[in-house]
Amino acid sequence: MNSYELAVVLARALDSKKGQDIRVLKTEELTTLADYFVLCTASSNTQVKAMSDACEEAAEKNGERAHHIEGHRDGAWLLMDFSSVVVHVFTDEARKFYDLERLWGDAQEMDLNQILEGPDNTNS
Repeated sequence: MNSYELAVVLARALDSKKGQDIRVLKTEELTTLADYFVLCTASSNTQVKAMSDACEEAAEKNGERAHHIEGHRDGAWLLMDFSSVVVHVFTDEARKFYDLERLWGDAQEMDLNQILEGPDNTNS
């Protein structure tokens, strides 16, 4: 599975748990940290954990595993590192504080309208 396909799988996993304001930023030309950042807002600390579990399950179904997880599954933020894709899940307050969209403002944002609505649209 390439990094684009993994980013789509993870965005869909977040969407399946009612993640808010899901964004996928293409960062491969800006940093060696990851090809894509997937950002999402959770409505509660409990939802942060549910989204983390959904991402891990979706990735494992596709032969991928998180190499590193930082933050608190029951806290205000969580970072899941899948090497080529990094997932950031925040509560609203934490997302505003970290403001990764501004920090990575030069990254290309993917249009998720068809991705989150379509069953298997994984073309880049």
